[in-house]
Amino acid sequence: MVAAMKLTNLIFALVTVLPCAALADSGKVVVKLADAKGADVGTATLTAAKKGVSIALDVHGLTPGQHAIHIHETAKCDAPDFKSAGGHFNPDKKQHGSKNPAGPHAGDMPNFTVDAKGNAKTTVTDLSVNLGADTDAHSVFANGGTALVIHAKADDMKSDPAGNAGDRIACGVITK
Repeated sequence: MVAAMKLTNLIFALVTVLPCAALADSGKVVVKLADAKGADVGTATLTAAKKGVSIALDVHGLTPGQHAIHIHETAKCDAPDFKSAGGHFNPDKKQHGSKNPAGPHAGDMPNFTVDAKGNAKTTVTDLSVNLGADTDAHSVFANGGTALVIHAKADDMKSDPAGNAGDRIACGVITK
């Protein structure tokens, strides 16, 4: 009878605990984004793609139009200018932009569009980064993590060092 109870408890633990552990390590990273005043402007959910990282944006309270989004090298988002996030994530020491023959930075990504109500629900992909171990130079977790930064304007995809994308208007830290 005691052995049967122990077996039942073991099975219960395996059935309830293991799925929770799998969920905790689901490969998704949710980044909370805030503006220069510290107000919530939404989230970015990072997931591993076949190549790179897919970033599902769900943002609000931004100015309508096209905006640049980049992964920056430092896991800091000190308001109001977010300069603490450093430059673009660039482990290969390239120049900025997909249209630059000497580029792009690993943190360079396509622009996204915010609608007339200040919202965007879209996905962008960064082909040059991954969600690997922090010892991988292209991991968004390298050197203690990185930051996701939204800029005031669109990126021109060629001007070094930042694509003339304007001020940093929202930021979120990417860490494990």
